[in-house]
Amino acid sequence: MEEQKELSYSLHLSSDKNKSKKARRSVKNTETGTTSLSNNAIQNHQQLSKVDKHNLRKYDDDKELICTIKGTSSVVEDTKKLYLDLFEDARIKYNEKQTRNDRKIENYFNHISNDNKRDLACEIIIELGDMDFWADKDDKFKHKMEEVFKEQIVDLEEVVSNFKIANATIHFDESSPHLHIVGVPFKDGIKNGLERQVGKSDVFNKISLVNIQDKMREYCINSFNRIYHLNYTLKAKEEGRNIDINVANMNEYKKFKREQEKYKKQLKELNNKTDELQNQSNEINNIIDNLKPTLMNKNNYSISNEDVNKIKKYIEQTNDTTSNLRNANDINIVLKKYEDDLREHSNEVRNLKKKIQTRDDRIEELEYNLDNANNTIDELEDKVSALQETLNYFKELWQKFIQFLKDKFFTSNRYDDFINDLYDEDILDDNDINIIQNNSKSRDKDDFER
Repeated sequence: MEEQKELSYSLHLSSDKNKSKKARRSVKNTETGTTSLSNNAIQNHQQLSKVDKHNLRKYDDDKELICTIKGTSSVVEDTKKLYLDLFEDARIKYNEKQTRNDRKIENYFNHISNDNKRDLACEIIIELGDMDFWADKDDKFKHKMEEVFKEQIVDLEEVVSNFKIANATIHFDESSPHLHIVGVPFKDGIKNGLERQVGKSDVFNKISLVNIQDKMREYCINSFNRIYHLNYTLKAKEEGRNIDINVANMNEYKKFKREQEKYKKQLKELNNKTDELQNQSNEINNIIDNLKPTLMNKNNYSISNEDVNKIKKYIEQTNDTTSNLRNANDINIVLKKYEDDLREHSNEVRNLKKKIQTRDDRIEELEYNLDNANNTIDELEDKVSALQETLNYFKELWQKFIQFLKDKFFTSNRYDDFINDLYDEDILDDNDINIIQNNSKSRDKDDFER
């Protein structure tokens, strides 16, 4: 059987929505058995723990058909270690500049996990070849993908220099081998806050993802062909996001398509049986032509047991062939029905794909704008906090200055005159006068007690 010459390639950011009940229901209605909903990163420690359990099959302890090619048996601990490698120097440097303990960051991983405006990490899923390609491949052939995926994680960190990988695990227990990558995107040279910060929207956006996918798909097919000693090409990249179109009855159509070869063989066998029947028909005709009337009644004919058995066998084989012909005809009718349905709804499907693509592009644009707005808000909050510190400093300084004046002129009548002059010139207000008077009463009380 001739090998197919093209392979599909998929690289996308995963979504926690893909693990929802709604998504799991939609999987049953997709051709590939997968779903690709709008993409969100891993936002906190809880979501990272769920990814840990899913990727490393901790929920059912089924670890025979997974292979971790980077990291350990804990995605959470791998990510925490990566946070220390990436951000600890910047965190210490930031804390050294802070005069208030409440502004210091004790643990940057926990700090981001508790910040609902920023994402803790990202998950990327890479897949080469679809379910049809991998359906007839043995385990040895599938596991050679380990070498391909090992090169992919090296390539990814080169293509995306501001993305570091914490854990990479391959799943062999589904319809096709695919790679789960958990890592942290970051940005450098930040003026407010840490000099280096986590930054998903700065690394992964609508434009950068297109460039990343273009480079990674070429690297992947080159690695595959070299490692497998084959010469495949990539299927044309579809525009927009990877979208699973939920075409009604697509699974049944797919099943009939796969069984078409089997029914072709059956039809060939039926043709051979038909030829046999034709030969047997001639023999039966000869038997009938050679029948002799009985002596007792010329309307009755005598026939040997051997000829009777031949006729019975002929009838049995005719019935069997007719039944098989009916089954083959039924499958062709059903298959033709699905093909007609697909042709009838092809325009509708194309329009739906365009609408979904337009909607998802708009959502991604809004998400990108929201990320920028959140970053701006963070910067403004930092500036407000810095201004508040400055204001508090000058308030304390002003109170010290008032106290200094009071102490300087306390024993002289010039003190009251001086304070009144400052009040008349609007240098002091009523609030300042109250503070001075209260301090004066407190001071007088202290002097009296002494």
